[in-house]
Amino acid sequence: MRGLSDSLAPLRLREFRLLFTGQLISSVGDALIPVALTFAVLDLTGSASALGLVFAAFMGSRVVFIVAGGVWSDRLPRQLVMIGADLLRLAVQALVAVAFFLDAARVWHLVVASAVAGAATAFFGPASTGLVKQLVPPERLQEANALTGLSQSAVYVFGPALSGLLVATLDFGIVFAIDAATYLASVLFLVAMRMPTVIALAVGRSFLGDVRRGLGEIRSRRWLWSSFIAFSVSNVTIATYFVLGPVVVSDELGGARDWGLMLTGGAIGGLVGGAVALRWKPRRPLVPGFALMVFVSLQLLALVPPFPLPALMVASLAAVAAIAIGNAFWDTMLQQHIPADAISRVSSLDWAISLVFMPLGYLLAGPLADAVGVTAALLIAAGAGLAANIGLLLVPDIRRLERVDDALDERREPASTPVAAAPETAQPLPFPRRSQ
Repeated sequence: MRGLSDSLAPLRLREFRLLFTGQLISSVGDALIPVALTFAVLDLTGSASALGLVFAAFMGSRVVFIVAGGVWSDRLPRQLVMIGADLLRLAVQALVAVAFFLDAARVWHLVVASAVAGAATAFFGPASTGLVKQLVPPERLQEANALTGLSQSAVYVFGPALSGLLVATLDFGIVFAIDAATYLASVLFLVAMRMPTVIALAVGRSFLGDVRRGLGEIRSRRWLWSSFIAFSVSNVTIATYFVLGPVVVSDELGGARDWGLMLTGGAIGGLVGGAVALRWKPRRPLVPGFALMVFVSLQLLALVPPFPLPALMVASLAAVAAIAIGNAFWDTMLQQHIPADAISRVSSLDWAISLVFMPLGYLLAGPLADAVGVTAALLIAAGAGLAANIGLLLVPDIRRLERVDDALDERREPASTPVAAAPETAQPLPFPRRSQ
């Protein structure tokens, strides 16, 4: 464990402090949107299908643009990519707010706005992962990632409730206007950062060639691609919990009230996990990171048959805490062991797994429960999650990968045979879901 002063060390770095503050403010706006958007669509249409279309527009757009976001975040100054993404999201949310203020909002406006926001987010996320690698020394990356996760978890504890209050007492437009204002704040903090702004042109490189380079970075690292396989299974099983959990709670417990309390337990778990990740720095982070994912499977098993509500809340807390810790460990290993000029591409492919397999889990959970029953479906999901994450600990590269404790530490990765490693084609440019 580390002292509090060490845990907060990244905030003493001016550029990271600006980045952190801007993202924290924009997270406040983002936490308000899901509730407001949900009830705005229902107020306009009364249709669950329309609501699904709006959410699908955001997710589908992210899936389509996430790889492009990674490539261009490695080609251009990441600070500028993030500013562009935030300006686009600012414009979209401001236009939606105006539409509500003028009583002119239509559901197709929200579909288009969600698609544009999803595309912008696809560029912002990989650029942010890469920018943190530029701003923070290797030995402080875990604290930087944990601080970001902890702050976002804290915002989501109160954000949805505040959004509901604003919608009930004021107007949908107020929430979207607040979100737009938070993106403006993020832009101002990004502009204030003193970063190199010279654009290094990707001479002699094609877009598809850059994608292949990112895939080559993954193929050449056994710990990376084997983890991606485990993430795929984990995301499907976690989605199963969010589909079948409400069914169990509705049939056998207190319905929406109890489900809300379970989700609150998860929000608190995000805070707990972030606090632990801020101070716990194991030498081989992926070992405890994947071992802790057993709590995600236990969360599913706690529904078979359902434990009393307090136990289910604790199970939710433990599962989300495990995910928060695992995310901080994982992001740190990516940033410490992937070259600076490829980190955003690898991060975008990492995110693509969540964006594809989480929705797949949502789609499969219902038919699976219809075919074998809710209890059997929960047991299958829990077993698959356990097998994927515990089985991953059998991979030697997972067990050997060590954290970097200082900038001169040469222990970057365990020795392994490169597989189709891509050649170096450019100089590095002059610094985050997925469930694990």
